[in-house]
Amino acid sequence: MPSVSRITIGDMLDYTAARFPQNEALVYADRDLRYTWAQLKNVCEQLARGLMALGVNRGEHIAIWATNVPQWPIVQFGSAKMGAVLVTVNTHYKLFELEYLLKHADITTLLLIGGTKEANYLEMIYELCPELKHSRPGRLNAARLPRLKNVIFLGEEEHPGMFTWSRVLEAGEQVSPAELAARQASLSPDDCVNMQYTSGTTGFPKGVMLTHSNLIGNAISIAECLAFTSRDRLCIPVPMFHCFGCVLGTLTCLVSGATMVPLEAFNPTKVLETVQQEKCTALHGVPTMFITELEVLEKQPYDVSSLRTGIMAGAPCPIEVMKQVVERMNMREIVITYGQTEAAPGITMTRTHDPLEVRVSTVGRALPGVEVKIVDPETGEAVPPGVQGEICARGYNVMKGYYKMPEATAAAVDREGWLHTGDLGVMDERGYVKITGRLKDMIIRGGENIYPREIEEFLYTHPKVKDVQVVGVPSEKYGEEVMAFICLKEGQQASEEEIKQFCQGKIARYKIPQYVRFVTSYPTTANGKVQKYKLREQAIRELNLEKAAMVETA
Repeated sequence: MPSVSRITIGDMLDYTAARFPQNEALVYADRDLRYTWAQLKNVCEQLARGLMALGVNRGEHIAIWATNVPQWPIVQFGSAKMGAVLVTVNTHYKLFELEYLLKHADITTLLLIGGTKEANYLEMIYELCPELKHSRPGRLNAARLPRLKNVIFLGEEEHPGMFTWSRVLEAGEQVSPAELAARQASLSPDDCVNMQYTSGTTGFPKGVMLTHSNLIGNAISIAECLAFTSRDRLCIPVPMFHCFGCVLGTLTCLVSGATMVPLEAFNPTKVLETVQQEKCTALHGVPTMFITELEVLEKQPYDVSSLRTGIMAGAPCPIEVMKQVVERMNMREIVITYGQTEAAPGITMTRTHDPLEVRVSTVGRALPGVEVKIVDPETGEAVPPGVQGEICARGYNVMKGYYKMPEATAAAVDREGWLHTGDLGVMDERGYVKITGRLKDMIIRGGENIYPREIEEFLYTHPKVKDVQVVGVPSEKYGEEVMAFICLKEGQQASEEEIKQFCQGKIARYKIPQYVRFVTSYPTTANGKVQKYKLREQAIRELNLEKAAMVETA
């Protein structure tokens, strides 16, 4: 394996294609689309030359707004080969968010699909840039987005002002392979190659600048922890615009020579069909994805015997769900990865050989080459094993910074290079970390610190509970009270009193939820993270706690 510090994504693609030219690299089972590594390298180079023909320079920012379509990984690897910075756009964005990102990130080229069931991307871009309808492709001059010049449709439909996918590939004939090779050779592993905007659950989203070394290093570490080889086949139903899809997914396959088997959008039945048809050995997902897959398996059997490993991440992983995935989906080597976009994204990870009790109760230990410490949030001093504090990380994986936000960067990464995650945890003597909550998620009731994760894990043991999210809500008397939003298993019914009785004598009285609401779903970001602040806002409205909320913020 090449040195983490001396290789770019483009060079990594060349290396893998040379080692495994005839192995399957990219498979879309429902389209019967299959690329070997040699074929994938060729089409990525054709795209890279096409972007150069359009005038895209080294370090220029281009954006992709698409679900996991086949062009996605081609754009990811191809743009990296010719030195552009690929900015990923959340597939759930609406007009306001899209305009903010395209402006803030200084995007010159946008690659997009037509849209999703929920949103028409073409309508939005034409509303944002009405000039596009009367422009020649590549000659856009938009009042609201003056830097945007090229719009590329990821398909063959003709749309006013846009290049088609095949036209960009054809334009690549104008640039010689030698010109591309020279461009690729000029790149540094320390160049920013990818920008991902944090989900923005508070304030404006921030553009996280990630380098070749950040991403390749993290992918190599992840692949080692998964014991990935060129014989593995990874089903990728998580979105590629997020690190889970485009680092733990596509790049982890790139560095190991494993086969990528993406789904354009998550559907639990299609996931299981794909695993069965393609004999996938690994599967990634957030806990809610695995919960729905388990529900489908209850009704209809699928052959998942080929599965060995995979990652559950993106949200706290309930112990009961983890155990069922191991037993019913044959994922005996499933692991947990903890991290955040600012860390490219992995910080800690369990290993496939860790005992199950370790894999269900911790988020593992530091990845190779990454340092992790727990500090007192007040003093910044490291705390002893077993003592709770803020999780901090340092190493090759820490971002270059937030784009055009030096103050926010300085607040996140200190002068010694430590990334302050804002997550609370404890570390044992062996270096294994348990997440106990977020600094801002902590509930303080009458002076007692309460960590939602602890209550959630307890309520998961109730036989009727499928999923649970605990938040703090304002209280004039105690400052905050505990509230549980519960999804029940199919066909089950329960009362608020039943849930409270279940807690009696089993957890401290002050931790027992004062309020319980039964729901069928939670507000989430596009990558599956539950937006607890929205649950809190909903609770304040439903419980008429506006007065208490005003006292809280006074």
